[in-house]
Amino acid sequence: MPFLLAMDLPVGSQVPFETNPQLPLDPIQLAVPLEIDERDVESFDPVARAVDLAASLPRQWCGTFEPFDGNSTVDVTLDITQLTALGQMVDIRGTMTFGSVTTPVQGNFHAKSDQLDLIPLADPLIAGLEPGGVFLGLQGFSPTGWQAPRLVNVANPSTGVGGRLAMTSSCQDEIPVQPLW
Repeated sequence: MPFLLAMDLPVGSQVPFETNPQLPLDPIQLAVPLEIDERDVESFDPVARAVDLAASLPRQWCGTFEPFDGNSTVDVTLDITQLTALGQMVDIRGTMTFGSVTTPVQGNFHAKSDQLDLIPLADPLIAGLEPGGVFLGLQGFSPTGWQAPRLVNVANPSTGVGGRLAMTSSCQDEIPVQPLW
């Protein structure tokens, strides 16, 4: 097949057109009803899952926050006081304790993608956390990363550097298992 490059063609000249032989436009074949296998159809209902999550999510989460600036790791607890399904989202309200600092927190959990955002609302927070930032989780509650409200805080450079929050819904100390051999 010759390739035509951009060139001046005389008026009235014809450019050859070839149809794709792999795609015949036969009207009889176009009129055949399309059959869809039920396994190919998404049956997931994120609105129903949001309602289920609002009823079944654990109300207490424990873990640690590790700032990226090298400060020491801080124990964290999240006590959820209210979960409300709003369409595909679950609205989260509660309190979060970083070491000895307790702050109200609110956030959203997306029922389809399991994305989470938690916003601490108190003004004085621990080192590494600046008011206005948000914890973002792409896989639910753990792990989540701290997204500061700005890149650099001139007044206090130790805040807003980011960190990692790892939480689990099991706040009980596990009993170590001793091997028998």
